Amino acid sequence: MAAIYSLYIINKSGGLIFYKDCGTKGRMDTNDSLRVASLWHSMHAISQQLSPVNGCSGIELLQADTFDLHCFQSLPGTKFFVVCEPGTPHMKSLLRYIYELYTDYVLKNPFY
Repeated sequence: MAAIYSLYIINKSGGLIFYKDCGTKGRMDTNDSLRVASLWHSMHAISQQLSPVNGCSGIELLQADTFDLHCFQSLPGTKFFVVCEPGTPHMKSLLRYIYELYTDYVLKNPFY
């Protein structure tokens, strides 16, 4: 079974809304998770501007030797990204499902 190391939710201005570390090795502290979220938001925004393709939505997948980073950006601009084992299948559908849960439980909450 493939492992998911962490989940991040970032608002459209780059602020970290939610972070969950699911890995057992090398847990990051709060400052490191804020740095990762900020760095990803910046890279995502720059890639949208530099892309030669009109209507590019930014980076969706970043692959490294030891991890994959999958990203889903909603229409309002909220970004959901997962850091997981390389080659983990169905991450795009998982991120869409997390977005559906986010809209059902967070955005429909009158106290949010």
